[in-house]
Amino acid sequence: MAELQLRSVEKTYGGGFKAVHGINLDVAEGEFMVLVGPSGCAKSTTLRMIAGLETITGGEIRIGGKVVNDVVPGKRGISMVFQNYALYPHMKVRSNLAFGLRLRRRPKDEIDSATTDVSGTLEIGELLDRLPKQLSGGQAQRVAVGRALIKQPDVFLFDEPLSNLDAKLRASMRVRITDLHKRLKAEGRPATVVYVTHDQTEAMTMGDRICVMKDGRIMQVADPLTLYERPANAFVAGFIGMPEMNLVEGTLTMDTQPHLTFGDQTIAIKDGLAERLATPQGKIRIGIRPQHLDVVPDGTPGSLRGTVTTAEYLGHEIHIHLKVGSLPLVAVALTERLSAMPRRGDTLSLKPQGPRIHLFDWQTEENVSLADTGN
Repeated sequence: MAELQLRSVEKTYGGGFKAVHGINLDVAEGEFMVLVGPSGCAKSTTLRMIAGLETITGGEIRIGGKVVNDVVPGKRGISMVFQNYALYPHMKVRSNLAFGLRLRRRPKDEIDSATTDVSGTLEIGELLDRLPKQLSGGQAQRVAVGRALIKQPDVFLFDEPLSNLDAKLRASMRVRITDLHKRLKAEGRPATVVYVTHDQTEAMTMGDRICVMKDGRIMQVADPLTLYERPANAFVAGFIGMPEMNLVEGTLTMDTQPHLTFGDQTIAIKDGLAERLATPQGKIRIGIRPQHLDVVPDGTPGSLRGTVTTAEYLGHEIHIHLKVGSLPLVAVALTERLSAMPRRGDTLSLKPQGPRIHLFDWQTEENVSLADTGN
């Protein structure tokens, strides 16, 4: 395995459209790095540039310390797993797995041994004599992973490999792939992985670190907990987390004790948030996750009064949509802690958990309530 480095990498298409804007990224040997972001953010384009399927128009890509800008895909030491599996339909699973080694003219006994090893690791030994059309989606994806694994590349590249599977299979394959990565590391064969997805659940559960992208730029690179607890900017804050973070317009007033105004309601800033602020008073973007808005008795100090617009019952929890003045907010409450199911028109009091409030600069959208964003 090898480390991967991107230095000021750019991609500009004909007509002057710039898809990737000078990104820098380091992926350590044996690390599982996830590229995540909305459709059109250039995460797949970035992956294809690493693979050599797209030419870069600026910067450097290094694999194992070697610049590979002008190296053809087959010589870069990478293996790629695609969204559509890309199995050869006329070949049985055994031949699909062995194809890359046959191209390299490896001895037959080596190919047979590697095929047996990989099929055992991925639990597809009973599928070796089937054609791709005889496989389920999950089985086909395991074969695709096996075909990449058998070549023992320097870097594994995954391009939204689970997006064609149903929810249950996606969950199962997430566990299989992450378990395989951990197992290889424990066996002294660490796999360097770059995994592209638009699904934040995949990103948060699979990645050692996550690179959040927007419009061809990197917004933040950090481990899952840091992204959730310490987002560097409003985009990361709103993209990571389900339901997404409440991001509303507000006003910061620095009196004897700082205050935040939500619409027509004001609360004092306590619990250490005031000491972390690095912004002047005035218009601000306030961020608070639905899980960090507590339903409290009326009249509780530091609470906001809101009118319920709808409530979604999800078994163990309820997602409550409210309006605080004209501002929409979502709160997540544990079902067992509510005396009754909220209904449209009900008035509830919500208290933000002070340490969990985030404040974002109105112009730059940078998080100004953190001393260190974890970048």
